[in-house]
Amino acid sequence: MYSAIAKNKRNTVFIIIFFLALVTGLGWLAGVAYGINGYTALIMTVVIASAYVLIQYFAAGRQAISMTGGIRVMSKSDHPRLWRVVENLSITTGTPMPEVYIINDPAPNAFATGRDPQHAIVAATTGLLDIMDDAELEGVMAHEMGHVRNYDIRLSMIVFGLVVAIGFVSDIFLRMAFFGRNNNNGNPVVMVFGLVAMVIAPIIATVVQLAVSRQREYLADATGALTTRHPDALASALAKLGEYGRPMQKQNTSMAHLWIADPLKKGAMAKLFATHPPLEDRIERLQAMGSKF
Repeated sequence: MYSAIAKNKRNTVFIIIFFLALVTGLGWLAGVAYGINGYTALIMTVVIASAYVLIQYFAAGRQAISMTGGIRVMSKSDHPRLWRVVENLSITTGTPMPEVYIINDPAPNAFATGRDPQHAIVAATTGLLDIMDDAELEGVMAHEMGHVRNYDIRLSMIVFGLVVAIGFVSDIFLRMAFFGRNNNNGNPVVMVFGLVAMVIAPIIATVVQLAVSRQREYLADATGALTTRHPDALASALAKLGEYGRPMQKQNTSMAHLWIADPLKKGAMAKLFATHPPLEDRIERLQAMGSKF
């Protein structure tokens, strides 16, 4: 587990560097295409991108929870069952008590976010709370607390900011290509660059999500199972997510990798571009763990 934590911290640095390099390169090319001095465009983009990374580091967790419409559970009296489960897991693992949120959505799901265990947020949907028994709910929240303890939340938060930024840059280039002709005199380079950015940017974002998310889910499952000493409860919870799962009412592809189960509507390419490993594989691994306890 400690090696996984160290690896996540290293990956966070690598992703930040990748993000700065990507956005800086795109900004420099856009400046050149519009006749701006290349070095001026480069410096401006580096400053803006660095400021964005800093803002995302401190604000992305709040941004993610606000996008779901989550309501904070301020005390045990607001929702005794969920609060008690999270509090007991915090005491058991020696992890600071995270902020707890409930999301009004019939789709059963949960996620964790924040930059470190001292600034963590865990959330569960009303749909999850309705279908899970106490042991299954503990398994799900232990999984989310596993993300907190493994520093997955910091890595996922950076990826979330990266995906949002790539989408933003892609949108800018699209507007430049189709609506900026008065400024660029119909420069075909800008048109082509905008179209390429539109196609490539979402693919890059998806690939980054896939690379980060799938193994993180396996690790969080194992961490949660070791915490509760009841892997079969989490396996049962995942089976229910597969049986009763449905797309979230408020869908956002940029934060799909944060959830315990895929929150998006399934499509023809769902398996190829899924942000989560198959539930069947996760259940099989947990059942194998359970046989050894």
